[in-house]
Amino acid sequence: MSAPSSPAAQPTDDIPAAAAAAPPLPALSAADFRTYNRMAVKMDYYHDHFRATWNTLHGACTSNKRPAGMSIRQFIATGLEFCSMLEMHHGIEEAHIFPVLARKMPRFRDTTELLGQHREIHEGLERLQGYLEGCQRGERELRLGEMKGVLDGFGGVLWAHLEEEVRELGAENMRRFWSREEMGGMPF
Repeated sequence: MSAPSSPAAQPTDDIPAAAAAAPPLPALSAADFRTYNRMAVKMDYYHDHFRATWNTLHGACTSNKRPAGMSIRQFIATGLEFCSMLEMHHGIEEAHIFPVLARKMPRFRDTTELLGQHREIHEGLERLQGYLEGCQRGERELRLGEMKGVLDGFGGVLWAHLEEEVRELGAENMRRFWSREEMGGMPF
C-alpha cells in the first residue's frame, strides 16, 4: 500500500469556475500571506537572476560596450549560461511545477498563455545561443548591435512572462484556488 499523497498532489476536475468573479476575500494574516506567497517569492528570486543577466547583456548591446573587466570570451559565456539556465528553469517548471498547479489553475495548463510564452522565449534563446556559439567558434565576429536585435526579438515576451508568472503565484491569486493545508503540501 502506498502512502497517501498530499492534497496538493491529488488531481481535481472541480476548478473553481467562479474564482475570477468571486467577491473579495477577507484580509490575510501575516502568517497566511507568507504561506500563500511563498511560491511567488521563490519564483521572483530565480527571475531576478534572469533579469540581472539580461540587463548585463542587453545593456552592453545598447551601449555597444561590454561591462568593464569582462572579456569577449566571458561575455559570450555569460550569454550562453543565460540561455542554458533559462531553458533548465522552464524545463523544471513544465515537468514538475505547472502540472501540479494546472490541477486547479487554468493558466498553468498546456494550452495556456504561460506555456505559449515559454515556446516564444525558447525560440529566442535558440537564436541567441546559435549566434553566441558562432561567435565562440570564431565563425562570426561578436557585433553587439546584431546581438541586441536577437535579444530584442524575444525580450518583450520574456519580461512579461517573468512578471506574469510571479503575479499568478502571488498570495491573492493562490488563495483563490488552494487551501492553507494544500499550500503546505505543495511539493516545491
